[in-house]
Amino acid sequence: MDVRRVGILRGGTGVHYESSLKDGGHLIVAITENLSDKWKPIDILVDRDGVWHASGVPINPSQLMQKVDVVWSTLPPAFSKVLEDFSLPNTGTSPFSETLNNNRTMLRDHMQKIGINMPRHLLLPAYQRDFDQDPQIYAIKKAKEVFEKFGGPWMLRPFPDNPHISPHVAKTYPDLSRAISELISTEHSILIEELIPGKNVQAHSLGGFRGEEVYTLPVHGVSGEDKVRISSLAQDLYKHFGVNFYLNSHFVLHPRGQIYLTNVKFSPDFNQGSHFQQALDMVGSKSHHVIDHVLDRI
Repeated sequence: MDVRRVGILRGGTGVHYESSLKDGGHLIVAITENLSDKWKPIDILVDRDGVWHASGVPINPSQLMQKVDVVWSTLPPAFSKVLEDFSLPNTGTSPFSETLNNNRTMLRDHMQKIGINMPRHLLLPAYQRDFDQDPQIYAIKKAKEVFEKFGGPWMLRPFPDNPHISPHVAKTYPDLSRAISELISTEHSILIEELIPGKNVQAHSLGGFRGEEVYTLPVHGVSGEDKVRISSLAQDLYKHFGVNFYLNSHFVLHPRGQIYLTNVKFSPDFNQGSHFQQALDMVGSKSHHVIDHVLDRI
């Protein structure tokens, strides 16, 4: 069997640089230790200055065609667009799904049209000192806007996600104002959502895995009809988003039975002990089985 070259694209120029390095490292190790008879990993690094490297040597992206056969990207879609410009098969997400993932209002409106609940939200643009008022006055003003739109408790986080900043939970109006004030310094937009009470549940869906059109790993934390409902909903979302390989759907199961979608992710977490790894263990599968499966489908 011919060994194919898979470029592991990692790094980048944004806040996800360190996590992308780590994710790519997991892929390189998993392929090297378990799939070396079929795949040869090539480390493709984009450094913080935006310079591309292959196996430690600076290159022009156009040279990748001579170095790899396929690419597994741990970077945002903009980098996948570069790969597509050179007709390099890769694991990038579809423009439609990525647009919905990066536009919370559009995602919520779209989910409403297909009958899926999402928490109410308000997105505050990144604070600009030259344009906005004093930060404390700004925080009080924005807290009032949120309070008038929907009541607490609230979940606040930078948007898009920043892996280095934990979400804030506010239960009272003063808590809300204080959380906004603290998040202003991140220089990110701030997503404020109503905190839905209930049980947090995740579902992991894989296209074509184990012979199924959409295979959803066992949903744990719930049982009976709730497990069936969430699994079915995750499969429907996979198809609706037009996902090619993988979808991680985050839900909250309300005590009254309603299911709310709270987040979606398009890249599996191969970190040891991750929720995805635990779900794989439940069906006797390993990371490298998924990696091999995805690479075969590119």
